[in-house]
Amino acid sequence: MRASLALAILAAMSSTALAGGGFDIVVPVRPGVPIIINGVDASYAVVESAMGLARNESMVPTVYGGRPIDPQPNVGHYYPSLGRMPGYGRLEIEPPANRRLPKPAESYHQSWGAESAPLPAQSNVPVDPPSVIYAPEFNGPRPLPGPFPRPPRPRRF
Repeated sequence: MRASLALAILAAMSSTALAGGGFDIVVPVRPGVPIIINGVDASYAVVESAMGLARNESMVPTVYGGRPIDPQPNVGHYYPSLGRMPGYGRLEIEPPANRRLPKPAESYHQSWGAESAPLPAQSNVPVDPPSVIYAPEFNGPRPLPGPFPRPPRPRRF
């Protein structure tokens, strides 16, 4: 009885692991951003394929219910890479070679520079300096407030 129950549980668990070759429904993460598969908008469509981590071979996915996408953008912008002329804009006309040229423009020159600020005025040595210069008195460092520090211990050699 126990062996048959264990065999039934093992069979049920392994059958769910093999169920990976069906179909998938594509739900975009961001609304308004289409998911394109082979030129077809697969948003909210069914995709059938046999590719994934468990399969060594892969086949071309089939999209059921998707909308085909125009490979060339059908908008009012000009894309030079498409090789088409823009639908609107200036009409460029090349002028003839023997036309009267306009007068040349006046010359223009501009430059920038940087320099340091001027130094402050320096006092020179007086003409008649004093013969002796007195240094201020210094009686050593003042003791810190608090208890009197211990004298240093004699060192042994």
